[in-house]
Amino acid sequence: MAGSDDARKFYARLMAAQARSADPRIEQVFASVPREAFLGSGPWTVFAGEGRIQTPTADPSYIYQNVLVVLDADKAINNGEPLLHAMWLGKVGPKPGEHVAHIGAGTGYYTALLAKLVEPGGSVTAFELEAGLAARARTNLARYGNIEVIHGDAVANPLPLSDIIYVNAGVVAPPAAWLKALKPGGRMIFPWRPSETVGLAVLVTRLENGFACRPFMGSWFIPCVGASTAEPGAKIPTRERAARTRSIWLAAARTPDRTATAVFGDVWFSSRAVPADSTR
Repeated sequence: MAGSDDARKFYARLMAAQARSADPRIEQVFASVPREAFLGSGPWTVFAGEGRIQTPTADPSYIYQNVLVVLDADKAINNGEPLLHAMWLGKVGPKPGEHVAHIGAGTGYYTALLAKLVEPGGSVTAFELEAGLAARARTNLARYGNIEVIHGDAVANPLPLSDIIYVNAGVVAPPAAWLKALKPGGRMIFPWRPSETVGLAVLVTRLENGFACRPFMGSWFIPCVGASTAEPGAKIPTRERAARTRSIWLAAARTPDRTATAVFGDVWFSSRAVPADSTR
C-alpha cells in the first residue's frame, strides 16, 4: 500500500533522528525492512501508555509509530519500542563485515535490521529461547542469507566470538562468558536490571586492558532466563551507584575493590574507568 510505504519512510526518518548517528544506513534499514512482516497478521494489539489498543485494521501504517506490539500477551513478550532500538543501534554502531550475537531475537524484526547493517560480509547469530517465537523468526528471516536462528539458551550455551552482542532481555549482570565472547574492540549493549527498582541500558566496549562500561538511558525488558536473579551475597547497587559505573571486570582477572558499584559472582562493576595499564 502506498500509504504504508510513505508511513514507513517517515518512520525511518524519525528513527534515524533519534539514533543520533552519522550513519545514513540506519534510516535506510528502517525504511527497507517491513515491520509488519514480523508481527503476524493484523490487526495488531499495541501498547499506549499503560493500556492496550487494537489497531482499527491491518493497515501497516498503524505500526509505523513508536509503539510496542504484542507478540505473546500471556508471557508479556512484545516487539519492542522502535525509538529505543534506534538509539541502541546508533550507540553500538554495527559495521559491514562484523558478526552480531542477538540475544532475545523474538520474531526477528530487529535481527533483520542488524543483519542489514553488517552487510556486506557480516552475519548475525540470533538466539531465542521461546520455541514458538524462534520458529516464527526462522520463517520471517529465511530470505536473509546472513542470519542463523538458534532456538536455545544463550546463557547456558556458548556464544560465537562477536563484534557486537545485542541483548534484549534484562540481566543482573552479563555472564562472564558473554564478556569473553567479545572480540577486541567489540561492543555489548544490554538492559542492566540488578534489582526491581534499577533498569539501565548499558554499552560495554572491550578494550586492551578491560571492559569500559557506560550506562546511558533507562531501560526495562523482560528478565533473561538464567541471568536475572542475584545470588546470595551479591552487592546490589542503588540506581545512583549503578549510573556511576564506568567499567566491568571478570573477578578471575581482578578482585573487587573499593570502587565496586556492584558485585555478582564472576562479574563486578566499578566506578573507575579502565586504566591505560590495568596492572596498576
